[in-house]
Amino acid sequence: MTADSRPPVRGYAKPVVVPDRLDLLTGPTTGLVHLPTHLKWSGNARYDLDQPGRIVDLYRTVLNEAATMDDLCRYLDRDTLVALWPSMWLPGGLRQRWEQRFPELTADSHGSVA
Repeated sequence: MTADSRPPVRGYAKPVVVPDRLDLLTGPTTGLVHLPTHLKWSGNARYDLDQPGRIVDLYRTVLNEAATMDDLCRYLDRDTLVALWPSMWLPGGLRQRWEQRFPELTADSHGSVA
């Protein structure tokens, strides 16, 4: 088999879970949150949302690892997500899927979101 005839190498790609509506995201914004193993399978799964930076860590973890809409709705909050979105590092494919579904998350329209 030559290099030209080999199928392209494909990396691991998890499906991206996106909610039907942002207002379904009604998760906590303060206090202690403990993520289940399927969302945080390595390291400390406890997030004290009252500590600086921990809510961003929680949101990145949930956005990257969510397997169901329930994961998103249980641990993310709409207003917090909208506020954090512009400054949060996320994989390009994940960011693109969310911004395609919710154009209000894009940098161009973020200023108009309450």
